[in-house]
Amino acid sequence: MWQWPQPRCYWSVGVKISAADGGGWRHLRCSSVSEATFDFDVIVIGAGYGGFDAAKHGADHGLRVAIVEARDMGGTCVNRGCVPSKALLAASGRVRELADAEHLAGFGIHAAPVRFERQKIADHANQLVATIRTNLTKTLERSGVQIMRGKGRLEGPQRVAVRESGSGIERIYSARHVILATGSDPFVPPGIVTDGRTVFTSDEAINLEWLPRWIAIVGSGYIGLEFADVYTALGCEVTMIEALDRVMPTFDPDIAKIAARHLIDGREIDARAGVLAKSITPGCPVRIELVEMASREPVETLEVDAVLVATGRVPTSKELNLAAVGVSTQRGFIAVDDAMRVLVNNEPGAAVVPNLWAVGDVTGKMMLAHTAAAQGTVAIDNILGHARQIDYRSIPAATFTHPEISSVGLSEADAKALAAKEGFELGSVRSYFKANSKALAELESDGLMKLLFNKASGEVLGAHIYGLHAADLIQEIANAIARRQSVVQLATEVHTHPTLSEVVEVAYKQAAMAVVA
Repeated sequence: MWQWPQPRCYWSVGVKISAADGGGWRHLRCSSVSEATFDFDVIVIGAGYGGFDAAKHGADHGLRVAIVEARDMGGTCVNRGCVPSKALLAASGRVRELADAEHLAGFGIHAAPVRFERQKIADHANQLVATIRTNLTKTLERSGVQIMRGKGRLEGPQRVAVRESGSGIERIYSARHVILATGSDPFVPPGIVTDGRTVFTSDEAINLEWLPRWIAIVGSGYIGLEFADVYTALGCEVTMIEALDRVMPTFDPDIAKIAARHLIDGREIDARAGVLAKSITPGCPVRIELVEMASREPVETLEVDAVLVATGRVPTSKELNLAAVGVSTQRGFIAVDDAMRVLVNNEPGAAVVPNLWAVGDVTGKMMLAHTAAAQGTVAIDNILGHARQIDYRSIPAATFTHPEISSVGLSEADAKALAAKEGFELGSVRSYFKANSKALAELESDGLMKLLFNKASGEVLGAHIYGLHAADLIQEIANAIARRQSVVQLATEVHTHPTLSEVVEVAYKQAAMAVVA
């Protein structure tokens, strides 16, 4: 007589038995699982960069890994975020360069009026997305990761339910470890109604379906700034609405001041700070009711062609069934420690949930693709028994405007607080692009780097840059922070001449002179 194998699963399934073994159908339901019979070593829910890096890193180190994704492989970054937006910025940036007659005349170049095709710019972004998404999927397949297309949720400790896309069939799998990497979605404040056409978020803006004559952008963070860069380059009139008391509130104040002079004032963007978009109604035109942020007194009603809502992002965690493992969130964010282990809540001393990990935007730490990727590898290393903690201070951030903005480490306010707490004197130096030969050769000398350091030890604490290729320059300082290096040591390192990296070299040398001997 045919014998059932030892159960390796939690789901119920009907199995047809051959005539030799008695025939008919039998119903298999697995209610428990031993350590030796997990379906997978790791199941990752979410295939953005955090989930991708976790899955690949685990598979490359011999773990049996499955990854679950209900939408497009690659998550927000590949499909609706950093990848397509950089394609739009690259194309619109070329348009801006060719249309800048004054800048070109400085080189003795006289260009004809610039023409561009909106659809082909959009196609460039879409083609890039398709290529990266395909490459990412093939990479996981080559690594031996099992890709499950469907919506995943927790079904108790070490159990994941997957509702398959299309068929709707639900199966429950077991795993020694589960990694939550479900990312985030655009936040739309109360009072704002989106229709995806005249009032939309970055998810729709990335498609560049049309170019409004006049567009309002709500929010002046990196998303708002990058899209303002695209729209102004392609001939749109832009109004920027910021609820906080200054435009670019999340950036270093000195960097924001010089950047705004070029990126906002220099492009005739109508920037309004301290005002709240109380209500936005789609249509032709779109109606925006503005009130003062402090008093809520009416300011005016704008009528524009379109509105981009760029007011941040919220975690995608509601459908994970976190209650099944006793986890409560704070505004949807999943609390984790620096090893990426999930905590039951965000309270001090909260207990760790065994065998459960979370990475990426859903943790609310640094909502950046490369942060998610780093968290994913840290989680897997800890699963493998190699104790690691993530170092958020050394993770850089960049805004890909023209010119770019970047930062790493502590803000000046946080550095001052640390200096007061630990009893050292904070050092701060500035290095200017206008003294850099390469920047002058490019006729792009409008730029500044601010370096923060411990005057007693020389340790680099943070850096903030605005200028040509700032996104590339910041990595050198990020590496120094990761190694907790001193400016005294860094000042002796030779930089290629003439390059923009000498902006960093000058800052190191200035800082080294200020270190207390």
